[in-house]
Amino acid sequence: MSDPLPSRTQVVIIGGGPAGTLLSHLLDRSGIQTVLIEQRSRDYVLGRVRAGVIEQGSADILRRAGLAERMDGEGLRHSAVNLAFRDRLLRIDFEELVGSSIMIYGQTELQRDLYDARESTAGAHMVFEVVNVELDGLTAAEASVSFDTAGERRTVRCDFVAGCDGSHGVSASYLPADNVRAYEHVYPFGWLGFLTDTPPVSDELIYCNHARGFALCSMRHLTRSRYYLQCPLDTNLEDWPDDRFWEELSRRLPSEVAGTLATGPSIEKSIAPLASTVREPMQHGRLFLAGDAAHVVPPTGAKGLNLAISDVVHLARALDAFYARGSEAGLAGYSATALNRVWQAVRFSWWLTTLMHRLPDDGDFGLRIQEAELEYLSTSMAAQTAMAENYVGLPI
Repeated sequence: MSDPLPSRTQVVIIGGGPAGTLLSHLLDRSGIQTVLIEQRSRDYVLGRVRAGVIEQGSADILRRAGLAERMDGEGLRHSAVNLAFRDRLLRIDFEELVGSSIMIYGQTELQRDLYDARESTAGAHMVFEVVNVELDGLTAAEASVSFDTAGERRTVRCDFVAGCDGSHGVSASYLPADNVRAYEHVYPFGWLGFLTDTPPVSDELIYCNHARGFALCSMRHLTRSRYYLQCPLDTNLEDWPDDRFWEELSRRLPSEVAGTLATGPSIEKSIAPLASTVREPMQHGRLFLAGDAAHVVPPTGAKGLNLAISDVVHLARALDAFYARGSEAGLAGYSATALNRVWQAVRFSWWLTTLMHRLPDDGDFGLRIQEAELEYLSTSMAAQTAMAENYVGLPI
């Protein structure tokens, strides 16, 4: 990366996760200058355990951007997922139904690829461990972003600001309260996550609907598995030693699957609440939000990372049109364009979450409704096709 940090650039990007780093990379390929700032350290960002399902469209974008060499070499291409209920498996075959697939490739690995690409690019500016970030001039002729780094206060003037700093970042707070509507749905349960260096119980993902609660069998690669159990929001990790987790997971799996479960010590445990949130609009003046800064979906539908990628693609196209042709149409319509796909993903994530989880207020009636829906899904090619096209990702 070049040094020193410029006092002015075209786009300041707040947030060094996948959304911000990919945006910086795409804009650089269009000859647009950026400065990217991140609150955490590089190692901290790379140490976060995150999503691992990449939609077909997202994978194609990464390939066109020259970022897919390791993904294609080390990732796992999946052509189906499985839904488990009543001790049986229903396989949703993406290839047969919609002629598409997904890629299993950890977000941490994608983030490493993005950092490597930016750090090898002349003129790329990334600043980590910044604090006290402030935005100014969002409705003026020129915006600016100020922050503290290495004990020094810095200000970078810019044409536009991209807020890619997640649901707890500072960017969203600069949307005017009287012009923004926040939609939220909080689910009355969470996920107990378990990462282990053991072979996956299946070579495809398994979503389990069980009277004891939901379970998900996923993986990061052929020797690392990621499992989840539905749990109460007040669950204490200390109450879940490894042996208890494995025992409970086995109970929720179909018997044919549970018998092949390889157990081992955990290398990471976590509890995550589930919620859907959407902020509208996703822009204000010279500020544009992307990814979790604008919306959060439950991980059931594997849409969070993919929505961040689609937001960034829309924003990069709009900025390219502005700088290449002087067109402001893409920037003016960015929020509406992005939100159309966001709400489709929110709907699908809600549907799959309510289909597969035990909902405390629904009781046995709710369980039977879920089972009836799953039975219908197992006999209807139209229903399976609808699920498949949403899971592999709607067009960007």
